[in-house]
Amino acid sequence: MINTLIVGYGWWGKHIFKRLQSHEKFKVCGIVEPSAALHDEIKMMRVEIFTSLDSALKSVNLDAVILTSPNILHDQQILQVAQHGIHVFCEKPLSLESTNAKKSIEICRENKVILGIGHERRFEPAVQVLKAMIDKEELGVISHAELAFSHNKLAHLTSESWRTTKKHAPAAGMTQMGIHLTDMLIHFFGKVRLVNAFTADRSLGWETGDTTSVHLQFESGITATVQALLNTPHFIRTHVFGSRKWVEVVNSTHPDTPGGKTMMREGFSDDDVRMREFEWSDSVLANLEAFADAILLRRSYPFSDFEMQHNIDVLSAIVKSSETNQVITLE
Repeated sequence: MINTLIVGYGWWGKHIFKRLQSHEKFKVCGIVEPSAALHDEIKMMRVEIFTSLDSALKSVNLDAVILTSPNILHDQQILQVAQHGIHVFCEKPLSLESTNAKKSIEICRENKVILGIGHERRFEPAVQVLKAMIDKEELGVISHAELAFSHNKLAHLTSESWRTTKKHAPAAGMTQMGIHLTDMLIHFFGKVRLVNAFTADRSLGWETGDTTSVHLQFESGITATVQALLNTPHFIRTHVFGSRKWVEVVNSTHPDTPGGKTMMREGFSDDDVRMREFEWSDSVLANLEAFADAILLRRSYPFSDFEMQHNIDVLSAIVKSSETNQVITLE
């Protein structure tokens, strides 16, 4: 089993802990949570509590650390963990700065530890089928893609939350949901060349805003739009348009919510639209298991250094574009 530490017991840290609490490959040896208000809940789980990552690294024999901490802490925490020779799984975003993402990837490579990243959308069965279609060129020449990932799960947060600030969560919904979509698009189409992004505060009153709209062009010439709204009922849609057919994937639930179905439609002509359903599967756990297999079985973890780095390059460009109202060219 992999002796594992979870850093951060907020909304997503709790989801990760529930998935690993009785998992055959992971043994959760402790939780780092500086907020005393959450300690009673953690004690009920019979897991050791630490108030700092440093104290945990000195006290527990660990194989892996999972970071579900505030975004701005990821750079330093990855450095701490990797220098101890411990594998690290970081919830998105890997970093808020391109140069820091590069340092994190390099330090993990130098210390020969696996760097995992919390982009679970790739592990959804319908998305994997779509990726296979793209690779086999079944859609013909691809022109454009439209991706949306919106919900109101965080709409209750007040301005005291780090998730509402530009410092910790720039460009409105990008670090919450939009970065999952740019990860998928890079996985589908490769390198982004141009970025044009807009953010707005329409209803929540957050400093970072609640509405994000991004237009991308890839080096291949393919264009794409990304939508991430933080105050609307659940909506997840992936739509890719090719010269032979278009393919649309619509998720009925958020990845953290079991029981929903995913609908795929393939459009060949006006009177030939084919449909199929996919049962909900735990893509969050599938990603963690891929991380475990990379550690235990020395399998390749299915995210390349380029993909992890380039996604932060694109995030940085989106932040800059939304702040300056300019189209950003990625070098």
